[in-house]
Amino acid sequence: MYIPRQYIIDENNRRIGVQLDIDTFERIEEVLENHGLMLLMQVAADDESVELEEAKALYRAHQD
Repeated sequence: MYIPRQYIIDENNRRIGVQLDIDTFERIEEVLENHGLMLLMQVAADDESVELEEAKALYRAHQD
């Protein structure tokens, strides 16, 4: 996945930061959220069952 970026440099031309456009940032954010959801689903698959409210609470807790 190509990630367009612009570097922020200091007075010695050392890279100290990176700037992404909002579309790229949102795509990265979505990928990370989906990965976290997949991990939660794998953990839940090992359990016998998870009540709906408990699953919602787990999902909300892992969004931050």
